[in-house]
Amino acid sequence: MNDYKNTLNLPDTPFPMRGDLAKREQLWVKEWQDKKIYEQIRQAFKGKPKFVLHDGPPYANGDIHIGHAINKILKDMVVKSKTLAGFDAPYVPGWDCHGLPIEHQVEKTHGKSIPASEFRGLCREYAATQIERQRKDFIRLGVFGEWDNSYRTMEFKSEADIIRSLARIQARGYLYQGAKPVHWCIDCRSALAEAEVEHEDRTSPAIDVAFPVADVKGLAKALTFTHIYDPVFAVIWTTTPWTLPANQAVTLHPELDYNLVRTARGLLILAEGLRDACLARYGLAEGSQVVATFKGAVIEGISLQHPFHERTVPLILGDHVTLDAGTGLVHTAPAHGLEDYVVGLKYDLPVDNPVGGDGRFRASEPIVGGQLVWDANALLIAAIGERGHLLHNAKLQHSYPHCWRHKTPIVFRATRQWFIGMDTVSGSAPALRGVANKAVQETEFFPAWGRARLEAMIKNRPDWCVSRQRGWGVPMALFVRKEDGQIHPRTQELMEAVAKRVEQEGIEAWFKLDARELLGAEAEVYEKVPDTLDVWFDSGTTHVSVLERREGLAKPADLYLEGSDQHRGWFQSSLLTGCAIDGRAPYGQLLTHGFVVDGQGRKMSKSIGNVIAPQQVSDSLGAEVLRLWVASSDYSGEMSISQEILKRVVEFYRRIRNTLRFLLANLSDFDFKAHAVDVKDMIEIDRYALVMSAELQGGVAKDYERYEFHYASQKLHSFCSEFLGSFYLDILKDRLYTCGATSSARRSAQTVLYHMTQSLLRMFAPMLSFTAHEAWGYFTGGAQSVFVQTYHALPEVAGGEKLKERWARLREARAEVQKELERLRIKGDIGSSLAAEVVLGVGPETYDVLKSCGDDLRLVLLTSAARVEQGTGLRIEATPSTHPKCVRCWHYRADVGAHAAHPEICARCVSNLHGSGEARTYA
Repeated sequence: MNDYKNTLNLPDTPFPMRGDLAKREQLWVKEWQDKKIYEQIRQAFKGKPKFVLHDGPPYANGDIHIGHAINKILKDMVVKSKTLAGFDAPYVPGWDCHGLPIEHQVEKTHGKSIPASEFRGLCREYAATQIERQRKDFIRLGVFGEWDNSYRTMEFKSEADIIRSLARIQARGYLYQGAKPVHWCIDCRSALAEAEVEHEDRTSPAIDVAFPVADVKGLAKALTFTHIYDPVFAVIWTTTPWTLPANQAVTLHPELDYNLVRTARGLLILAEGLRDACLARYGLAEGSQVVATFKGAVIEGISLQHPFHERTVPLILGDHVTLDAGTGLVHTAPAHGLEDYVVGLKYDLPVDNPVGGDGRFRASEPIVGGQLVWDANALLIAAIGERGHLLHNAKLQHSYPHCWRHKTPIVFRATRQWFIGMDTVSGSAPALRGVANKAVQETEFFPAWGRARLEAMIKNRPDWCVSRQRGWGVPMALFVRKEDGQIHPRTQELMEAVAKRVEQEGIEAWFKLDARELLGAEAEVYEKVPDTLDVWFDSGTTHVSVLERREGLAKPADLYLEGSDQHRGWFQSSLLTGCAIDGRAPYGQLLTHGFVVDGQGRKMSKSIGNVIAPQQVSDSLGAEVLRLWVASSDYSGEMSISQEILKRVVEFYRRIRNTLRFLLANLSDFDFKAHAVDVKDMIEIDRYALVMSAELQGGVAKDYERYEFHYASQKLHSFCSEFLGSFYLDILKDRLYTCGATSSARRSAQTVLYHMTQSLLRMFAPMLSFTAHEAWGYFTGGAQSVFVQTYHALPEVAGGEKLKERWARLREARAEVQKELERLRIKGDIGSSLAAEVVLGVGPETYDVLKSCGDDLRLVLLTSAARVEQGTGLRIEATPSTHPKCVRCWHYRADVGAHAAHPEICARCVSNLHGSGEARTYA
């Protein structure tokens, strides 16, 4: 027997079957850095249309987690796909560096009794070490960017620009100082931003308190009674008894119906819609009687006796009162609630805050002086009960605001703070809320539901408290008059002078500044504001400190991309500062991704043991697997990850890698310039494959344009596994391996494989950056990086739509034949499909298509013989071939041994080896 193996054109490539990603990726990262690939990209696309994705800075504290990895990989895919589309798409990563978490870490290590200047220096050092740790992990994920020239909010120039941003907002009239209630963390000893508050369940005392009506004659007159003899009480319900010392009024809704109800405890004023539930709660339903019904507006201004203080408080009106719970009458303490504060402004109520920054009542406060607010609850409830004003006391589990850092409940307390007004402006600029609403309308959202979410937050959000009582932060750099707190009239000039100093020395320049250096004799009248800025203001003004300042960037940015929690965080702080400074959002598009859960839909938790760290995946499976998981996940909702899910991603990756390996292996002897076949001379299935490649590339390009990476991933995977693996390459193997090495039939196939490889590697590069880089090196011999390429210019094919229709019928027929062959294989009648012969009976339209393929039909069906007959429906007869098997091409043919010198091979193999070669037209 002759050995014909050496006569076959067997595939050959050094591109390994196994990626060994965990080890080799690190070498490629170093190669990218050594060759300055990112800089090459910038140079190659210089002058092209600009696309700017502005990086929302992660906080410089702790190692990166899976959420960080998702965020950075998504950004990298955006930037690389925009580059692929021909844009100059720079990426400048950044970090948020000031704020309380870093202070806490430094305090843990060095204690609290440290001079302020030294403390700030330690904070700066700590942030720098954290940034370096995170930077290495981000680079390890294959993310390209200006890693050696990233931005940091603690850079001196950034700190100066943050001060300048505040100055610009002040100049337009949006900054004011006021005593109003803010979220206050007792542990932080500071006001909190909206984004620093999260809601958790908490059990609180829920009490119903009777406020005696002091002006009973006035009430009688309002209700058109001649007199009222019984004691009357307006009843409130609250879950924060500790706020009662600050009570200044009781609020009713002007349009709600209220009842005056006679009970064993006297006459009670209750909302009609809650009356029965209240009376049942108090045990007073039996024998009760409604003696009057009236609108809330009727008794406005009637005075009540405070339940334990020697003062009267009025009944007032407010639209915020609802019938959701309670009594329909709302205890109102302007110092402890925003709605209370707003309605209090209307009635000129005092904003009396008896609670200090440590969460304790001032010592002079009766009953609870010196007590922590939470401990005060029991004392106040007892005092109210002793005075006979407690109608009910129970425990209630409800959602309550907590500090996102300490996970402890917070309080609302009025303090002198600095605010950016949403509706209040001292100059000619339009109200910020309206400008922000317009900016939201002009923004494009991915996914679309983000618009409604941000709209709702802007509609309902209070003024932004931007001042903090912390040490490690950008100073507000304001001078105010000691007597009344008025801002210095030369504030713009003074803030710029401070900014110039900070630009040279950092924030320490402000803290060590003697006011006399800038104010001279005026320093006797004015003083420095000691507050620092909310850290969200730092990151929210990076559109100034980064986009306005960095060469190569542009403002507004095309895209901001962050997790869904940033609608209340960075998206919003950037929107408000952008609108306050420029009158528009600093972005054109917002992309939101969801959070990570495990395979069962549970949040990542160390206690559950379901946490998957990106470092762990990179070190075991390779960062490429993590990238593919991100690319194939629908980021618009929760993203599920587990070891089982990652195993499926690995299989997904292997199929892609094997496809690329096949393409590269069958191009080892192909030189495009010397061997390429013109489209018009190609075999028909090759032209069809080019049409399908163009369709794929167009679809992927649209998916990339809309940031729908999971659809692009699905298309690429489907093309590799179904179109190539199960169809085109399956058919192509015979021609590639058995035809003459330089035959036009084989070169036709190789030309298409070349174009496919060019196209696929470029499309895969944003997702599978490591693999695309590796394969591109083998494919091009180390030519210009795959990352500086744009979409491949695939050859145009005349009559493409007709080819698609024609081959759709052929593929349908082929699929039916394969089902029949599988039945023969299961029965043991055949092994390979080539061991079978088929006869197809088909309808007229399909008959014409199949018949036109002639002898090539067997090659399409992967059988040794195929005949088509015209009928009325589909009929398939598959039988084992009775002919001998060619040892070279494995086809079963009657002409095996027809050539005396080659008794083991068929006539077509003889022709391919020693003659003119077999003719191929369709496959």
